[in-house]
Amino acid sequence: MDAAVVDAFFAAAPRHHHHQIRTAAAGCRSARLQAARPPCATPFGRADWQTACAILASSATGGGGGGESSDATSRAPRVNGQKPPPLPALEKKAVPSELDLVPVSNLPRPLSISDLSPAPMHGSQLRVAYQGVPGAYSEAAAGKAYPGCDAIPCDQFEVAFQAVELWIADRAVLPVENSLGGSIHRNYDLLLRHRLHIVGEVQLPVHHCLLALPGVRRELLTRVISHPQALAQCELTLNAMGLNVAREAFDDTAGAAEHVAANALRDTAAIASSRAAELYGLQVLADGIQDDAGNVTRFVMLAREPIIPRTDRPFKTSIVFAHDGEGTSILFKVLSAFAFRDISLTKIESRPHRHRPIRLVDDANVGTAKHFEYMFYIDFQASMADVRAQNALAEIQEFTSFLRVLGSYPMDMTPWDAAPPKDIDNSSSSSHY
Repeated sequence: MDAAVVDAFFAAAPRHHHHQIRTAAAGCRSARLQAARPPCATPFGRADWQTACAILASSATGGGGGGESSDATSRAPRVNGQKPPPLPALEKKAVPSELDLVPVSNLPRPLSISDLSPAPMHGSQLRVAYQGVPGAYSEAAAGKAYPGCDAIPCDQFEVAFQAVELWIADRAVLPVENSLGGSIHRNYDLLLRHRLHIVGEVQLPVHHCLLALPGVRRELLTRVISHPQALAQCELTLNAMGLNVAREAFDDTAGAAEHVAANALRDTAAIASSRAAELYGLQVLADGIQDDAGNVTRFVMLAREPIIPRTDRPFKTSIVFAHDGEGTSILFKVLSAFAFRDISLTKIESRPHRHRPIRLVDDANVGTAKHFEYMFYIDFQASMADVRAQNALAEIQEFTSFLRVLGSYPMDMTPWDAAPPKDIDNSSSSSHY
């Protein structure tokens, strides 16, 4: 109760009522303090603080003078939608019916499941990095792996890895082996250096074409340029065609076609895809010139996070390991761990250990014989959700110094058609399939 109100009651009331007025004033002050600060045994929460603020604010706006209100429980304001305890008596002035101290509309929106959902596995929203320029076989592999994706060309394999790590791209599609040229060692080394995960694979049939500027005849050519593997894969066919000309290596097949078109090289042909011919305005002198019709390149799909392995479809798992032991006994134990559980291996590859390329035979460092240290890459047909694969890796981990799972992912089971037999004595502009 305010001091002005108490003085007014003292002046108006008889002397023998002064004691009752003092008691009532003390009770009001005690109730007000009790409402503003609950006992320590009760937690003083946000709602209690807002209620106390509302009571004090309503008391400050109430006018002095006048007797007690006949309605001791006058209507109190609602604080954030909750009705506080009744206000003390003697308050006659009207107060707002709703008092929002914290605007609800300004509070941050809670996260929903859509905010936490990962990027779609397929569709035009995915940005997929590949090595090369438009028209490269890697671009075709990216389109096969993620139809409708936004393909991002990169000039080097490592740039594609970094594009995914830096969130410039969502996925990367890179070649790891070819059925004729073998493994692409650079990407195996990059798989170990970077922390990306293999989430899928795609196998792409390779159909090489001999491309030149419009109007150029085959007998006028003095040079053929392309990627080193493409040149090697077409060597016998080029010789059978009578093209005993200089052969120069280029960064990639589509880049070679672009170079011929950009510099108007009428004495030079490029080995690339038919899509490269369409993109750069070149004519196809010969189609399907690879030496082996079963020319297939295997690509892996890389992402920042692994996928959850399953057992309802064929899966493949890729691992890399190293060992400190001598000889081939460790490798034999690793292979036995898979053979004992009837797990088929699809690939085994060895690469020199970068940090320890050479190891002496004896500990005294006095011997002359030395061995190379190797990292071993293995692909096997089993999912990490399979108990057999889990037990095999648990056994391998006991006698290896390093073991890492590069990914467990679905196998590419889509059929592919080999190129039909070609006739090398055909006219320069004919197509073989």
